[in-house]
Amino acid sequence: MLRSLLDHDIMRIPLDTYSSPRPRASASALVELTSPLDQNKPLTKLAGLAFMFSASILLQILACAIYNNWWPMLTAVMYVLVPMPCMFFGGGSTNFLMSRDGGGWIDAAKFLTGASAIGSIAIPAILRHANLIETGAMFIEFTSFFILVCTVLCFHRASLEDDW
Repeated sequence: MLRSLLDHDIMRIPLDTYSSPRPRASASALVELTSPLDQNKPLTKLAGLAFMFSASILLQILACAIYNNWWPMLTAVMYVLVPMPCMFFGGGSTNFLMSRDGGGWIDAAKFLTGASAIGSIAIPAILRHANLIETGAMFIEFTSFFILVCTVLCFHRASLEDDW
């Protein structure tokens, strides 16, 4: 009986609804629909960078608040120190970090940037080794640092483009 009802409902639908071709989208329309972030929109890029940076800081605070221990906030000092060599010795640009050009101040800036970045990883590991923080807080700190590094790399890539 159910089969006869289904057959009866199908028979009432006109055949042209089954056979009408769907309009096809062009390849350029599909690209526009699938990749809105690749359209060189400065506001979209800026919003994405702000979201990534905010997520990193949120994880930094959560690592402290969840375990009710504020020792992991010591890593935030290193987050402040990492861009300082770029501002003082690189003229505010990150282009010198990728170049092979040398010199006293440029090499010092590269060394200080690397030391600050390694310190951002080392501080949570040292605090965990000294049993001052929990393992979960250490991994949250590492995740926060990873997101911050991705933010800096995305900013560096975006600053190389002339569209900004």
